[in-house]
Amino acid sequence: MAIFRTPQIVLFSEDLPRAVTFYAGLGFEEVFRAPAEGEPIHVDLVLDGYRIGIASGASTRDDHGLDPLTEGQRAAVILWTDDTAAAYEELVRKGAPAVAAPHRWLDRLLIAWTADPDGNPIQIVQSL
Repeated sequence: MAIFRTPQIVLFSEDLPRAVTFYAGLGFEEVFRAPAEGEPIHVDLVLDGYRIGIASGASTRDDHGLDPLTEGQRAAVILWTDDTAAAYEELVRKGAPAVAAPHRWLDRLLIAWTADPDGNPIQIVQSL
């Protein structure tokens, strides 16, 4: 059996620079870009050891023969915080959609939902 390591998620986007700007605004730092110069087709970003990739829908179709969905609720990015309400308000103020205001869940978490520019849900969660 193959031994796997270093899992990450890759989201597909029709506007990769816009998506990278959004995640960089959340505190993610760019760690990989292809190509290194010019318009990127893939960018990896890291926040607190978690790596997320964003791949161009066109490149994924042309280079790999896949038919990626580039908008809508295909995956959710979960961001833990110490203050869900403040984080949610800041993201909404910066233009992210207000999907679901902060609310208690399971009597031990405070959760809110917004989305990235491609419609992927962003869950902001805090332990109570």
